[in-house]
Amino acid sequence: MDTNLREIIAQIDAYSAEKTLPTAKTTALFHSLLSDAVAKATSAEADGTFFVKTGDIPAMWLRDATFQVLPYIKLMKAVPELKNILIGVLRRELRYVQHDPYANAFNQTASGAHWSDDDSDIPVSDLVWERKFEIDSLCAPLFLALKLYKNTDNHDFLDDEFWQTLSVTMTVLETEQHHDQSSYYFKRVDCPANDTLTNDGKGTPVGYTGMVWDGFRPSDNACEYGYHVPSNMFLVAVLSQITPLIPTEFSALKVRVQKLVKAIKQGITHYAMVTLPTGQVGYAYEVDGLGHQKLMDDANVPSLLALPFIGYTSIDDSIYQNTREFILSKQNPYYYEGKILAGIGSNHTPEAYVWPISLAMEGLTSTDPAVKVAQLEKIAATDNETDQCHESVSVDDVSQYTRDWFSWANMTYCELALDVLGV
Repeated sequence: MDTNLREIIAQIDAYSAEKTLPTAKTTALFHSLLSDAVAKATSAEADGTFFVKTGDIPAMWLRDATFQVLPYIKLMKAVPELKNILIGVLRRELRYVQHDPYANAFNQTASGAHWSDDDSDIPVSDLVWERKFEIDSLCAPLFLALKLYKNTDNHDFLDDEFWQTLSVTMTVLETEQHHDQSSYYFKRVDCPANDTLTNDGKGTPVGYTGMVWDGFRPSDNACEYGYHVPSNMFLVAVLSQITPLIPTEFSALKVRVQKLVKAIKQGITHYAMVTLPTGQVGYAYEVDGLGHQKLMDDANVPSLLALPFIGYTSIDDSIYQNTREFILSKQNPYYYEGKILAGIGSNHTPEAYVWPISLAMEGLTSTDPAVKVAQLEKIAATDNETDQCHESVSVDDVSQYTRDWFSWANMTYCELALDVLGV
């Protein structure tokens, strides 16, 4: 680790040491975790960018990396040197997207390491760890760029490289509006059914909706129906905010973005607004444009629970509140209750395991300070004396959990802690 990173870590630790949360346990965990992403996950690269591994897996997920460094946006005034790291993470994300916009996770170097040896039949480069197409992977750099834009005065990072990467992104998104005409496929053998796509790697059939087809959910599990609604909403949120920033020399790109946003919005209204089991109108999790709907929510962000957090809607929006009521109930097949915990899990992890990320998101999407504090305390109680927020935790036994080190969960806890602190 270089000297500059050590100095930044020391400044982050000094900042956190001055903060006190409602309980000793929540405070201690915050002090332990705030520097986690820089201290343990981030590496400075020779080209001035920064590689951020997801935790106990050595690859960089575009989605995870954005959410891992997101709390540092709020710390830039206290630790100004964080800006260079955040821009460096953004630039590495942009270069990964340019290298392969269909990939979700990348190696630090072109080592040829892949998640699975079975991926040899997929057109995957030596720099790519995994080539699952997930819309949120393309949204993540835009989300990070927007947060930087709103919290800094120098916007030099919105340069030609940025807009050219957006053009690459748009080409893929436009292609996947018509997935039946796309060359993308993903086939993996000797794996769980949700780790590969059916129909010879093309996924279940879909009809045109205006939305963008998605191969895999943010959980990295295959979509049951091809239009993942929260990811399309994430697209609307980031592209709508990016549009006014597109310079005049990229006017054709601006027109493309506006056209896509309009089509997705129409698709959401026509196909994704449904009658929930509660009898209220809300959002489906997935649809296929052929009459099928998946009514659920998953812990991974973007999720229906996280819609206000990703900038798609307001917390008090009635359709969102109807959806929230449904997904935070046993009518959501991935909502679990036990002796210790209640919350949203995922088919990516065992049944009756709740994700601290979703517990944090409950707090981050609530206007009630008491709820925020309660969620912070719930998460802190799940660390099993490891000073870590795990991927998922049994609702009955906190000693049963997945992943020893999951940096995204750690930093989402810190995001909620900073919210509670009013930062």
